[in-house]
Amino acid sequence: MTEARGAETAARPLDVITIGRSSVDLYGQQIFSRLEDITSFAKSVGGCPSNIAIGTARLGLKSAVITRVGDEQMGRFIREQMVREGVATDGIATDPDRLTALVLLAVEDEGVSPMIFYRTDCADMALSEADIDEAFIASAEAIVVTGTHFSRPNSDAAQRKAIRIAKANGGKVVFDIDYRPNLWGLAGHGDGFARYVKSDRVSDQLKSILPDCDLIVGTEEEIRIASGADDVLGALKTIRALSKATIVLKRGAMGCIVYEGAIPDDLEQGIVGEGFPIEIYNVLGAGDAFMSGFLRGWLKGEALETAATWANACGAFAVSRLLCSPEYPTWAELSYFLAHGSPHRALRKDAAINHLHWATTRRDQPETLMALAIDHRSQLEAVADRLNVPRDKIEGIKALAVEAAARIAKGRPGFGMLLDSTYGQKAFPRASEQGFWIGRPVEKPGSRPLDFDHLPDLGSHLAEWPIGHTIKCLCFYHPDDSAELKARQERELLRVADAARTAGRELLIEIIAGKHGALDETTVSSILARLYELGIKPDWWKLEPQTSPAAWQAIEQVILANDPLCRGIVLLGLEAPEHELVAAFRAAATTPLVKGFAVGRTIFAEAAEGWLSGRIDDEAAVADMTTRFGKLVAAWESARQTEVA
Repeated sequence: MTEARGAETAARPLDVITIGRSSVDLYGQQIFSRLEDITSFAKSVGGCPSNIAIGTARLGLKSAVITRVGDEQMGRFIREQMVREGVATDGIATDPDRLTALVLLAVEDEGVSPMIFYRTDCADMALSEADIDEAFIASAEAIVVTGTHFSRPNSDAAQRKAIRIAKANGGKVVFDIDYRPNLWGLAGHGDGFARYVKSDRVSDQLKSILPDCDLIVGTEEEIRIASGADDVLGALKTIRALSKATIVLKRGAMGCIVYEGAIPDDLEQGIVGEGFPIEIYNVLGAGDAFMSGFLRGWLKGEALETAATWANACGAFAVSRLLCSPEYPTWAELSYFLAHGSPHRALRKDAAINHLHWATTRRDQPETLMALAIDHRSQLEAVADRLNVPRDKIEGIKALAVEAAARIAKGRPGFGMLLDSTYGQKAFPRASEQGFWIGRPVEKPGSRPLDFDHLPDLGSHLAEWPIGHTIKCLCFYHPDDSAELKARQERELLRVADAARTAGRELLIEIIAGKHGALDETTVSSILARLYELGIKPDWWKLEPQTSPAAWQAIEQVILANDPLCRGIVLLGLEAPEHELVAAFRAAATTPLVKGFAVGRTIFAEAAEGWLSGRIDDEAAVADMTTRFGKLVAAWESARQTEVA
């Protein structure tokens, strides 16, 4: 059986297709609060089948989902997020007449999470037989059908059609009982968290599915509703009388028990998968994480004991975190946990696991980054003041800089802008339209020790930023600084690193050492080693040109030793003339971790002076910056190509 499963997997484009609910979850961010008192929400993809599709994709399976979403922003969010997660979207239909389902949720107490389903005539419940494509179903080793979608005739017919096609093509049928009484009309709108209401109607409906299943997964309550029996042992025996499927009984913190053959009178005589001793923070979505882990093992031909262990571990991650699908582990994260465990019962407090989770789930970025940096404030203010022009005119030159970068990028990936919140308001939307990577500074210009620019409450400020904007923090730091100065700087760097992770924004730390001391082969690498020692792991480093290849090699060794998932390094310019930057590019290109550059005044200084003074018009300013930026882009690309060759 194990070898057969592995052979079938290799022959099919997809491992698993899930079918049914797809919603937008709005999770209350105030913990241990009534839903009535929640003031802000975090948005994520939800719904049992969608969660499983994401969970299995993160674990390395080739997954897809069949569902419907509305023709609106929430529907597009689900589709785009599925693409980001690596879930095939061929089976997602857009319903022009119905809205995407919404769910409001909160964590009120341990194991108590009230929720409200907004699903009246929602898109996913309109799923019909027409949405089930025979070739698509046949392309997967297994399909997952879910309980809620047997509650209406049209969606029931759709899932039964998928079952027939899967079985006719040698595919496996997995049944996640997924019982929500109020989605069957058995509980009120305010009872979304209700787990069990006995119903002969529901039991009769679900029992008719069991003979066609190869794997049946449910909690004690779900096993009972699927069988119609009032006790767990009786329920399991009823299911076994109807189905030869492998049955998995989920038991929350107690783990699970797997039954392949006859059901023993002692429930513990099955294959027991022990649970993990973790804090119960939020139980919602844990079952979908569990199913994801089990499917990773079951579909890859692992022993049932192994599949159960992976399932329980995935469930533990979900229980210890707030949201559903965004919190599920990646394969790298799960492997690390199984190999090393955690000293924390609350996995969300484990720094090593959290970093691994962040670095393996953050949004994709191009392999290179060539950025026009015009986040300068004090320098441009000095020019405006000297020319006696209003400072608010600075906004204009920054918007023109975006146009200059766009003329060079021409829609290609790997380009970006550094723009500030003070004078970048006109430029931000233009840069977003171009698909640019965007970095924004938070430091007070020139501050040493590091201070934040009018941001005593950094975290709340970051909540206003678009999710794709990267935090940039410049720190003038040298190993020879006094102990007091270093302590103050490190405290602020720790603060911004914590704010970045809490707000879910990427972080670029810029270190300039050469302005306050000598640079040698170990200066910058020793700084990075110290910051890593403190637990600071930025997504990007922005560093000044180094004195020798040995210095770059030392930097690279420190980064790879402490964070091999770091995106890389971009080179800063320090207002160097073009020929010096070209030479610096050539020296840095020998280091694979150097991914590009973020240069500013070398590109915009003359154009800004001329435009602010009125000596040149918009087009002349754009043309000048375009030429200068283009030369640096060509120089970097040439240096990198030469090194690769």
